[in-house]
Amino acid sequence: MRKLLLCAALLISAAASAGSRPVVAVLDFMNDTGHGGGSGNPAYWFTGRAGADMADMLANELANTGAFRVVERNKLDKVLQEQDLGASGRVSSRSAARIGKLTGAQYLITGKVSDYTETGSSSGGGISFKGISLGGKRKKSYIAIDLRVIDANTGEIVHSRTVEGTSKSGGMRVGIHRGGVGASVGGGKKTPAGKAIRAALIEASDYLACVMVDQDGCQREYRAKEKRRRAKTKSALSLD
Repeated sequence: MRKLLLCAALLISAAASAGSRPVVAVLDFMNDTGHGGGSGNPAYWFTGRAGADMADMLANELANTGAFRVVERNKLDKVLQEQDLGASGRVSSRSAARIGKLTGAQYLITGKVSDYTETGSSSGGGISFKGISLGGKRKKSYIAIDLRVIDANTGEIVHSRTVEGTSKSGGMRVGIHRGGVGASVGGGKKTPAGKAIRAALIEASDYLACVMVDQDGCQREYRAKEKRRRAKTKSALSLD
């Protein structure tokens, strides 16, 4: 009898926990870095399915936190296609409500690459043969992603934050180029770009878990980070 009561209690607790987790859908990321210059190098790797791949990566990170229920990508894509709605972050309050109603999502998460810079040096010309390049390189990559969390019922932006990721690498580099982004987003997980993207998305998932679920005082840490980011950005600009 006690075992039955214990099992029942555990099931009820699990159901309550699942019911309290926000249901989120992650839309395709957008690129707002430009395609020909600007203050930094544009995100040259953002081609083809890069926006969808980054959305998938963030969805996985959110699921890994255990704090969210994430709408499965195939279901989201099917709804977007059937309703003739774009998968990009450009959503209106009306389209947000439609997506939420048809997928069961309470919140839509959008992401936009707002800055990407890559600095470094190459040790010689390297070798390239049939799309495979070999050379010594040292690179540092920086990425900034503008996040928004949209209430699917009202279309209101309930959370927004710019998250950042940096990475660096050195030594020998082997690259495979077949046009576009290569093996995966950022040219591969082990490239500076790929590492910076992953770092930013982990930071994004931690931030979203903090402000949407945990709410245990962790907000202070992110407010401090945001102040530092804004101060650093402001110091790099010439403001009157």
